[in-house]
Amino acid sequence: MDRRFLTVLGVSLLFALVISSVFYQMTARAGGSKKVEPTDMRDIVVAARPLSVGVTVKPADIKLSKIPSSAFPKGAFGKAEEVIDRPVISNVLMDEPILDGRLAVRGSGLGLAPIIPVGMRAVTVRVNDVSGIAGFVLPGMRVDILVTGRPPSSDGTITATALQNMLVLSAGTAIQADARGQAIQASTVTLLATPDQAETLTLANNEGRIQLVLRNGSDQTIEKPPGREISELYGLHIHKKPAEAPARPRTRVVSVVAAAPPPPPPPPDQIIVIRGTQKTVEVVGVSRPADGGR
Repeated sequence: MDRRFLTVLGVSLLFALVISSVFYQMTARAGGSKKVEPTDMRDIVVAARPLSVGVTVKPADIKLSKIPSSAFPKGAFGKAEEVIDRPVISNVLMDEPILDGRLAVRGSGLGLAPIIPVGMRAVTVRVNDVSGIAGFVLPGMRVDILVTGRPPSSDGTITATALQNMLVLSAGTAIQADARGQAIQASTVTLLATPDQAETLTLANNEGRIQLVLRNGSDQTIEKPPGREISELYGLHIHKKPAEAPARPRTRVVSVVAAAPPPPPPPPDQIIVIRGTQKTVEVVGVSRPADGGR
C-alpha cells in the first residue's frame, strides 16, 4: 500500500478526532452552565373516582395532585375543604379536576334538588309503558306533552299539545342514564318546568290522560298544532258553527202623515147683469138681501 495514502488517511483521522473532541467539550460546557430552575407547581383537587350527578362530595371522593401554576384551570380548587359536602350537578370523571361549575352550593339539598335552576320547578307525572314511550325517556332528553280529555264545552274527546320542549330530569328514581344508555322502565317521569308550566302539567295529569312525545334535543322549534277531535279520526269533519251575535233590538219607524185638508167648495155660478150703464154680478142659488122694495 502506498505510504503517502496511509499518511493522508492518518492525518485525516487525527484531525476528525480533534474536531470531535473540541465540539464535545463546547457542548458539555454550555449544558453545564445552564441552570435548571424548578417549575412552580400548585395543588389541585381532582376526583379520586367517577362522581355522578346527585352525589355529595366526601373526603374519600377526592385527592390532591400537582400541576404547573400556568396550567391551573379557571374555576378549579386548590384545597379539599372547598369541595367537601357540595353536591355534584355534572358528571366528573376519575382524575379530572373538579371545577366550580360542576358543583352546587353547599347546603342546597341532596339528590335532584341541587340541579334545579333558581326560578324553575321539578314536576313528576305518572306514565306507563305507552305514555312513557316504552321506557326510552332518559334523563336529559326533551319531550312534548299531549293531553287527551273531554272539555266541558265539547261533545267529544279532544287531544291537544299542552307543553313543548320539556327537559326530563329523572325517570323514576334515576337522575342520569347508565353507561350503556339502556332504557329505564319507570312509572314516573320528572320534568323541569316553570311555575306556570307546573300548573298546566299537574292539571293535565289529573284531569286527562297525558302522552310524552320524544323530540330531538337540538330541535328548539315551538309548533302550534290545532288539536284533534275524535270525529276527525273517522273522517267526519264537522264544521263548527260560528257563535251567533246577539239579536239587536228592532227599531220601528212610524211615519206620521198629516191628514190632508178638505178640498175647497166649488165656486158658485155667477151671472153678469147689465142694466143700462150699470153692471152687476149675481150669484145663482144665493139669496139676495132685500134692497128696500126694489
